[in-house]
Amino acid sequence: MVDQPVAQMQCMEVWGGNQFNDRTVQFGGLDTWVYSQPYGKAHAGGDVYYASSCATGRISRLLLADVAGHGQTVAATAADLRALMRRFVNRLDQTEFVRLLNQQFAVLPRSGAFATAIVATYFAPSRRLSVCNAGHPRPLLYRAAVREWEFLGCPSAAARSAPSNIPLGLFDAAEYHQFDTELEPGDCLLSYTDALIESRDADGEMLGEEGLLRLTRLLGDVEPSEFIKTLVAEIGNRFPENLSEDDVTVMLIRANGRPVQFRPKESLRALGRFTLALLRSAGPRGERAPFPDANLANIGGAIIPRLGRRWRAN
Repeated sequence: MVDQPVAQMQCMEVWGGNQFNDRTVQFGGLDTWVYSQPYGKAHAGGDVYYASSCATGRISRLLLADVAGHGQTVAATAADLRALMRRFVNRLDQTEFVRLLNQQFAVLPRSGAFATAIVATYFAPSRRLSVCNAGHPRPLLYRAAVREWEFLGCPSAAARSAPSNIPLGLFDAAEYHQFDTELEPGDCLLSYTDALIESRDADGEMLGEEGLLRLTRLLGDVEPSEFIKTLVAEIGNRFPENLSEDDVTVMLIRANGRPVQFRPKESLRALGRFTLALLRSAGPRGERAPFPDANLANIGGAIIPRLGRRWRAN
């Protein structure tokens, strides 16, 4: 791992892919560190990661998916996921986005195509993080107030008539539920693919989710900018084959507490990107236009900030 270059997300931008990466990304209220190493040090792998920022910089969305397959077989899927990220870049509610993600994999022509995924949407005015887990390893949450890592839990689910929260592409009618948490400045969320939990401890036993949680706690107070490097090195040193037999991707986000501020020039560029997206959508094969949710928190909050801060306050 090398020193990470810093990228500043622009309004209406989608960033990411399935290639090697080691970068810091900053956007509305969040600092994000992404490390992705395809299997065998190939150019591209089966782990797909994306981040997006809406036209006002208030809505940040992150996607981490572990797609069945490697390399070029995943390239077309990664491109489809990027198009879906662009379509929903201005949408605050991620429910439909996740539903269409599942449908995207269900209709892929490749036999047995599926993926596990974490989708997270952060709304800067209210500091609310909405998370959906589609069969993916549980993310870890760091609370700065108590200086401790824990699993990001989800509410207990009642009996349902359709399968829920399973990997994408297995059942077209699957349901995906999301839960919310509020991030205070300094709080962090760690998402990762299964190469970490399938690694082994020094005694040869698989780490699993509990072992990874124990390891993050043993690391102590590591600066977020150094955390992924430290964690990957610690896992790699525990057993010879660790992190060498699969794609490895780790994504760490931290609430930075900074207000969302863009210069007039950046706002004009965002308007230009939105206008171009509308023009492209008019073509016979154009993508859907990235319209926002028709609610007060999203549209009204862009004009009167206090309307956005009340989103899901209750």
